Amino acid sequence: MEENNIEINRSSRHNKITGDFAESLILYWLSKHNFECVNVDHTGIDIIAKNPKTKELIGISVKGRDRIEGREKSSLTIGIDHLDKVKIACKAFNCIPYFAFVIDESKNHKIYCFILSMQELLKIFPKNSKTLNWKMDEKNLKNYYKNQKIKIFEFDYKTFSW
Repeated sequence: MEENNIEINRSSRHNKITGDFAESLILYWLSKHNFECVNVDHTGIDIIAKNPKTKELIGISVKGRDRIEGREKSSLTIGIDHLDKVKIACKAFNCIPYFAFVIDESKNHKIYCFILSMQELLKIFPKNSKTLNWKMDEKNLKNYYKNQKIKIFEFDYKTFSW
């Protein structure tokens, strides 16, 4: 079967739907790998999960992005003030701060998913401005895949009929 070339036009609620999808996808993957987890509506974090191996309780801030053609390799930007919100929420729930990034590269038909501790995130990209940028260029992707402290899963997809 050959994939149709379909023009992509996003709905007015696409950003909200993308965020909900990213949270659900991370919840699904954690649950599939025996994490007890729950979606929470709290400033700073979206998911609380218990690691079945280490027994650690983690609070995860999920960031989802849909990258249009020509912007596939652009960074996912996080305001430095968000790091404090994650820390405060994790302190309240006695959990370790984590981030999950879900990035849909429409042109390449690939969804990347990354899960890592805030501590590891700050080792990779130390705070040095008002934003932290999760970079999606080839050099950084290679480094992410080599880093055992970053959990990664991805999907390739095709749309055959719409």
